[in-house]
Amino acid sequence: MAGRGGIPVQSKKMTMTTKKQILRHCFVFRKNSKLVIAVLILLCIFVFWKFQSQYPPSKTTRRVRPTFFVGPPKIAFLFLTRRHLPLDFLWGSFFEEADVASYSIYVHSEPGFVFDESTTRSPMFFGRQLSNSIEVAWGESSMIEAERLLLDAALEDPANQRFILLSDSCVPLYNFSYIYNYVMESPRSFVDSFLDKKDARFNPKMSPVISKDKWRKGSQWFTLIRSHAEVVVDDELIFPAFRNYCKRRPPVDDAMGKLNLILQKQHNCIPDEHYLQTLLSMMGLEKQLERRTLTFTLWNESASKMEGKGWHPVTFSYSAATSERVKEIKDINHVYYETEYRTEWCQTNSTSVPCFLFARKFSQGAAMRLLSERWLQ
Repeated sequence: MAGRGGIPVQSKKMTMTTKKQILRHCFVFRKNSKLVIAVLILLCIFVFWKFQSQYPPSKTTRRVRPTFFVGPPKIAFLFLTRRHLPLDFLWGSFFEEADVASYSIYVHSEPGFVFDESTTRSPMFFGRQLSNSIEVAWGESSMIEAERLLLDAALEDPANQRFILLSDSCVPLYNFSYIYNYVMESPRSFVDSFLDKKDARFNPKMSPVISKDKWRKGSQWFTLIRSHAEVVVDDELIFPAFRNYCKRRPPVDDAMGKLNLILQKQHNCIPDEHYLQTLLSMMGLEKQLERRTLTFTLWNESASKMEGKGWHPVTFSYSAATSERVKEIKDINHVYYETEYRTEWCQTNSTSVPCFLFARKFSQGAAMRLLSERWLQ
């Protein structure tokens, strides 16, 4: 039986059926292809995110900041506090003799804490707290994150040309004029930095972001020039590696039993003792540093007293803050770094100077004695 055009009717029906089947298969194929493509896209996104989390971009992002200012260059005093500032009365006296155009004050305290008439005795600190502060824990990366927040806030003022990090137990050893001239006359940053030859703190997982030969250690209390402060704030390479892999080893807990043996094999990395030093080393900036801190700390190195818990700074009480002891600190003119067999003779522009402008940790009683005996000269 033939239809129009000489094509058999049965054959025509078969042809139409075949076309429908082909179209159906094509639709299913296209549908499955979209699903496969979607899965592949999601997989690629996951792999890219995983790669970025372990190996961040190799370049830092430099923000455009204002550079023009009128008046004298300023020192930004950056206070890293737990809550309030217990030595505010001493710092209030310190700032009273200074020109307000020559300094700035920034305080990182616990989130929500406000410096006002009810929380501080010194009007210099009213409203100086950061609005974006975070919870900080000792021995964790939150410590260096808080330091970066302080620097970021201070960099918004183009007149800030030097940046000094201080704790809530720090005291100045000299008056404002002496400290201002000392810091401003040097074109370098003051960063305590030395080789850390112990393998326990460097985590191999930091490689290749951080090379072991650039690993450094030192005090967290820095004084930075502006360009170095910008390097710290703009860093998107070294800080994520520290956040992921530089972690404090948990203390021995008798309740953990044999699990302690496993926990104590972990790398005991204290971020704030390594971050800044390693970052500046990685960036090739060590030749622009005075590799010492301006803040004196007396360490308790007695193994019997510490009972294996590690070294901690000694707190100066009222009775310990004698005029003789303070003079001893102010007379220190060199620092010896055992791991490098290096003696750092304290200089500014090839001129011999005292090593330390600040000291910690001072109790309120010790600070009152320092103030009453007029040692800020």
